[in-house]
Amino acid sequence: MALRLPKAELPAELRENMIKHFGGVSENVEVLWHSPVLAQDNLEFGGKVGAWSAADTTLKSFAHMAVAAQIGCSWCLDVGYFQARNDDLDLAKASQVPRWRTSDVFTPLERDVMEYAEAMSDTPPTVTDEQYASLLERLGPAAMVELTTYIAYVNLATRANVANGVTSQGFSEACEIPLAEAPEKPGAASTA
Repeated sequence: MALRLPKAELPAELRENMIKHFGGVSENVEVLWHSPVLAQDNLEFGGKVGAWSAADTTLKSFAHMAVAAQIGCSWCLDVGYFQARNDDLDLAKASQVPRWRTSDVFTPLERDVMEYAEAMSDTPPTVTDEQYASLLERLGPAAMVELTTYIAYVNLATRANVANGVTSQGFSEACEIPLAEAPEKPGAASTA
């Protein structure tokens, strides 16, 4: 898939910061920069979302990648795995998120969080009262509302990337363990 909108020119300082942080310029930001106010607000809110600390970082990382795999956002899987490495998370586990249902490396809580992330990502959402109550009991109210809002934000980002034609840029190639391929789902965009 190719970008559906050409890249806009980013300010030099922003380009330099992205290269410093990611080793390259994020194409999703270049596309969003056609509306600089929108792009800046998105970057700012994304930064705030990333700074939330009531929910476990590993659980949020796995939720992010589970959403990305389900929606078909190869860019999000790519950068999510790269970010997991930067956050010193367990890369053996993180690499298996795209196929979490068949992998045996995840705890019951991690599996339940990824299932919840997918249920929130269904159209319409398929979250059940039992599913929510089970996570609430184990995480507590603050972490539960944070995880829920985090997953909702990730849905916004993944869906915008897929619709704009943004795909993997190879950020995960810096990780020592290969990222597992997401299983193909009928009607889903390819993550390749």
